[in-house]
Amino acid sequence: MSGMSAMPPAAVAADPVETVATSRAPRQRRRSERSVLASVGLHATLVVATFCALFPIAWVMLSSIKPASEIRRSEIALFASPTLENYRTLLSDTDFPYWFLNSVIVAAFTMAFGIAMSATAGYALSRYNFPGKRGLMWTFLLTQMFPVAILIVPIYTIMANLGLIDTKASLVIAYLTVAVPFCTWMLRGYFDTIPRELDEAASLDGLGPFGIFWRIVLPLARPGIAVTAFYTFLTAWAEVAYAIAFMQSSRNYTLGAGLQQFVPQFSPRWELLTAGAVLVTLPAAIVFFFAQRHLVAGLTAGGTKG
Repeated sequence: MSGMSAMPPAAVAADPVETVATSRAPRQRRRSERSVLASVGLHATLVVATFCALFPIAWVMLSSIKPASEIRRSEIALFASPTLENYRTLLSDTDFPYWFLNSVIVAAFTMAFGIAMSATAGYALSRYNFPGKRGLMWTFLLTQMFPVAILIVPIYTIMANLGLIDTKASLVIAYLTVAVPFCTWMLRGYFDTIPRELDEAASLDGLGPFGIFWRIVLPLARPGIAVTAFYTFLTAWAEVAYAIAFMQSSRNYTLGAGLQQFVPQFSPRWELLTAGAVLVTLPAAIVFFFAQRHLVAGLTAGGTKG
């Protein structure tokens, strides 16, 4: 007994569970353990990738403040006679303000209707079983397989029969045919991640189906709605093919079709095109600024079911 009581604490066996957990724990490699060569290679890759991403943007911005003669010169100069004359000419001597306003209107209506239709359809596909549900989901999926070049002719025929050619409504409808199926699939996946127990609890409190959707599900689906808003806005803002096919008068052009007027076959006006390209990016950048904090969460949650 005395020998056992005199055993030092260090001789007591450690907890086997703790020992196994410690031995199996992955050893995290700290930044200080990275070799100098690996650090140099990593940072060099990041610098090259950043340069490749920012160089076209910087080149367009610098070209937009150059006179036309400087843009056409064979010698490359970053700053050569900087001027804002290109922007003045673009805004006062062309139909660019009309193109910009038309694009804002079309993109805003596409975003509003796209969010409303995608959210309601995605919620119905996520929460309810109804006849034709599987067929509807396959229809939404199959519509994404056809390129725009194939869809222009039938959609143009429909718009012509409805008398909508050369109107903003034709573009909104055409863009919704592209945006709504994709956004419905994405939001349906996001709604699947919201527990159904919340719907049941809300129904016990007296909320109906629309009340549950409006007051419970939509506030929780803000990241998915932000992704949908950003995607539908860009679908309408950056599209060119439908705009060229459906719009016939210059003042009804959107930006995608209007800017092409500055690049004719023989005498492109690069000074106006670069200035217009800079102004075109501003609304998209503003929408991205307000939606960016939700984009990653919305994209990742919409791709899984939890």
